[in-house]
Amino acid sequence: MAMLGKRRPRRERSGVSGLQGRQPPSRASEKEASTRAVDGEARGVRIERLAHDARGLAHAADGKTLFVEGALPGERVDVAVHRTRKRFDEAHVRERLEASPERVTPPCEHFERCGGCDLQHLALPAQRRHKQAVLIDLLARQGIEVEAEPELLAGAGHGYRRRARLGVKQDAEGRLHLGFRARHSHRLVDIQHCTILMPALDALLGPLHQQLARLQAPRLVGHLELLASDQGPTLVIRQLKSHAVDREAWHAFGTEYGLHLGWLVGRETPELEWLTPEPSLTCRVPGDGETLELGFAPGDFLQANAEVNRQMVTTALSWLGELEDIPVLDLFAGIGNFSLPLASAGARVTAVEGSPSMVERLARNARSNWPGQAWRVTARRADLAQQAAVDDLLAELAPGVVVLDPPRDGAESAARALVAAPVPRVLYISCDPATLARDAAHLLRGGYRIMHVAVADMFVHTSHLESMLLFEHPHAERQRQGASADG
Repeated sequence: MAMLGKRRPRRERSGVSGLQGRQPPSRASEKEASTRAVDGEARGVRIERLAHDARGLAHAADGKTLFVEGALPGERVDVAVHRTRKRFDEAHVRERLEASPERVTPPCEHFERCGGCDLQHLALPAQRRHKQAVLIDLLARQGIEVEAEPELLAGAGHGYRRRARLGVKQDAEGRLHLGFRARHSHRLVDIQHCTILMPALDALLGPLHQQLARLQAPRLVGHLELLASDQGPTLVIRQLKSHAVDREAWHAFGTEYGLHLGWLVGRETPELEWLTPEPSLTCRVPGDGETLELGFAPGDFLQANAEVNRQMVTTALSWLGELEDIPVLDLFAGIGNFSLPLASAGARVTAVEGSPSMVERLARNARSNWPGQAWRVTARRADLAQQAAVDDLLAELAPGVVVLDPPRDGAESAARALVAAPVPRVLYISCDPATLARDAAHLLRGGYRIMHVAVADMFVHTSHLESMLLFEHPHAERQRQGASADG
């Protein structure tokens, strides 16, 4: 395999990504273009590229950076500044003077008000190029040069999301609101139809509005959680306080629409009660020549896009290749999304989570997929925020592969532990490219090198991206053998 990423001397970066290529224009040319846009015949500013958060980036005539909501690269826009800061200003479009050829009509009627999607005005191929550029740029800001375009893992542009949380609020006039939060606000945008929700979940939005209007005490509803599983749609009502009449109304609603319906009651320590027969919720992931079934419960972490998740698992198996009898340590293992597929390929997997209930779910998933062979996956609990805990696991297990799939905070403690005790391969799955870049810098300083890079478009039409990096340490196996001989 060719080495795709390596440390470079730190150099100044723009802090933004672009659809026009990796190298940003010079500061002088940026200022010249912006000056032409506000002086002479043309007015407004020229958008140079997209920032990481999908806002357009331009420069005012005096060279100050402008972040412009809703603007796309190449567009000339008349802007109004709504927030002034020391190093940059934040603005919105007052008038679009020249539109980008990659601008499209957003598929959702709520686009400009709902805070859920921020890229629906950009053509899908351009969205994905932007996300690849963001990952490249954030790695480069840590001095890491990626020498090949990241692989792209992507699925459908609509109807993909299998879980969502909907806010519920009754305003001072008694009007009920059900939907997602408005951009930069706690205000709810009423949603009757959502293009990114799976059709079975989207079809419930209208009936849910009607159901809330029928309740005697709608103020007691905190939010609604929608889930799609192999067993069909599930609705969990977050109820701040029990209400007998409304409880029966929800039971009737669940029966009418064929839902699995949970009633999560209480403010401080809510308890889940099933108003319909309790389901065994499952989802499927690919294994090595088999399909695996993972059980989960409301509140468990579940990747929102099933198709892209399948591609991520398949890619992981492809990158890692032969795993027969190789010890694998899967940190932040969740319900076993990667643990079980790796075990199906012959690896001896130790899957580690912080929550006791999640550890039990992992063990149960291993037992249900391989009755009598639960040894394929050993589920354990540890505080993975503590480097000492990871140090102990590495020393005890001597893994050939470590998998990291942390939350947005990243896995800095684990990365430091992996530098102190190198392993041959590290597969890092990230939901935050900034913390991934930080942790990758630790690993590369510790002698690792990047062998594969991929961007997963898990949340289509949003600036959020998932990414996967495979690291190898060329001397780890030799060091491990030497330590074993010394022992």
